[in-house]
Amino acid sequence: MPIDPNIALGATLPSREFAWSPSDVQLYHLGLGGGARWTDPAELRYLDDRTPQVLPTFATVAATFHDTEPPKVVFPGIDIDLAKVVHGHQEIEVHRPIPAGGKATSTGRISEIWDKGAAAVVVQEHTVTGSDGDPLWTARSSIFAKGEGGFGGERGPSTKSVLPDRAPDFDTRTPTLPQQALLYRMCGDRNPLHSDPEFARAAGFPDPILHGLCSYGIVCKTATDIALGSDASRVTGFRARFAGVLYPGETIRTRIWRADGELTIAATVVERDDAPVLSDVTLRFR
Repeated sequence: MPIDPNIALGATLPSREFAWSPSDVQLYHLGLGGGARWTDPAELRYLDDRTPQVLPTFATVAATFHDTEPPKVVFPGIDIDLAKVVHGHQEIEVHRPIPAGGKATSTGRISEIWDKGAAAVVVQEHTVTGSDGDPLWTARSSIFAKGEGGFGGERGPSTKSVLPDRAPDFDTRTPTLPQQALLYRMCGDRNPLHSDPEFARAAGFPDPILHGLCSYGIVCKTATDIALGSDASRVTGFRARFAGVLYPGETIRTRIWRADGELTIAATVVERDDAPVLSDVTLRFR
């Protein structure tokens, strides 16, 4: 059905109670390529059996970690074919370090809907509260739905950041595995776009692509390791726009510019002449 902004905009999304364990955190980090430096004490902090440190991007999978069905893009006033949808942007604001295990409740709403003509952009905001009643994190994300625009809404703002006009403080390369998407999907994202070659081709890609949130997590981890001494508790926020695809087995080039309390980041594909993967990337830290 077409988007009905009169119903969808501001609509409350169903609340969800969920729990996670240190094993879930370990699997998430492994899904990002964690453990590649298997004798490095700093790296092994992500994989401790009892109290692994938690990369803040775990917040993007925590509520759906144990899901085994493909996601559905069905909200009040919105019902979109999954094959038409790509991730637009993702932002996490961490109110305190995420514990290695716990229980929480997520509440959300549709906060914005933009009409891009040939497509629609739907923005969600979720607030997650721990079992102690205190907030853990706030997540904001958008989806870009091809063919779902033209309903007469506003186009929305254009928010593109400019990279600093100087050499980056850090410039590093992170290889991904050919099976990276098949491993990462064990964290609850079973979209067949990342595992089924026929589904991927029907959606316009030659092969399954890596989850955008996997690239998102890899870049956050890379920046945390290089610029923050592998101390995930220092990260207070991470934002990125999904600017292009990455195929499993390709290499991410991460360039990082450091400023007071913030990192500006660019992530590109080495094998395709630095084609963009993530743009408008910022990491805030304490």
